[in-house]
Amino acid sequence: ILAIGLFKLLKGLLLVATGIGALSLLHKDIAGTVTHWVEVLRVDPDNQLIHGFLSRVFAVTPKQLKEIGAGTFFYAALLLTEGVGLLMRKHWAEYFTVITTGALLPLEIYELAKRFTVTRVAVLVINLAIVVYLVWRIRERRTA
Repeated sequence: ILAIGLFKLLKGLLLVATGIGALSLLHKDIAGTVTHWVEVLRVDPDNQLIHGFLSRVFAVTPKQLKEIGAGTFFYAALLLTEGVGLLMRKHWAEYFTVITTGALLPLEIYELAKRFTVTRVAVLVINLAIVVYLVWRIRERRTA
């Protein structure tokens, strides 16, 4: 439970940072900011993967940045609630985590079917293991 709680807290904090980063780009020159970071990190902008990433980033509109920020903060709030609840060993947090994590499994499977990557498989396996473990814990507590 401790490991799951810490994992959820870490993911939540990373999403808060991502949301802040997305909103900090509002009213700024996105292309200039990204170009600056490409130069600082000494990334080859002509690399096919980097070029594809940059073309997507340059196409982001302020409205999309707001939507990304809002969605990121909402999901971060769910993860932080799960993490804090699990670390406090609250039974409701186990139920909440099963429901929220389980509800997102079909989306993860869909994304995996769209584009198969090792990272997506790992995320799916970890989240599936979390749900199975917590369901097992809940059932064990009920039968005891």
